[in-house]
Amino acid sequence: MSTIGIYSHFKGKQGILDALYIEGFELVEAEMNAAVGNTPAERVINGCERILTFSETHAAHYRLIFASNVKDYTPSDDAIAVGQKAFITLTKLTATLVKKDLSVEEKQDIAMQIWAFNHGYITLNQHEISNRIAWYNWKERALQAIRLHVYALVATQ
Repeated sequence: MSTIGIYSHFKGKQGILDALYIEGFELVEAEMNAAVGNTPAERVINGCERILTFSETHAAHYRLIFASNVKDYTPSDDAIAVGQKAFITLTKLTATLVKKDLSVEEKQDIAMQIWAFNHGYITLNQHEISNRIAWYNWKERALQAIRLHVYALVATQ
């Protein structure tokens, strides 16, 4: 298909980027939904591991949806809604770790804590600094930090 055909089909650059943004968040949500484990903690840790791997296998998607600096691109309302849906899925997954009577805001805060670990390690791995320091086995380091936090959350409940 020609470049003009692609631009016409997606109605320009905004449409192309929105399609990729939506696809990226749908893939992230699918990874979280596929998390496995015998306990809530194991499922959350596996979900995090799946996202760490996703960040490598779909690095361009990951950068677009979480670290985008594409000039003149702002996600559409539809694209933002798909991102919000993925965050709701993460919140539901991480909420299984804690007391049922927590407020929505408290459950979202826990989801953000878990996401911060994932995103922080992923961002460092994708940054050029990872080529200048001893950055071996980064995923296992990330999972070790995530495990510590997840089990601390479970222990405090």
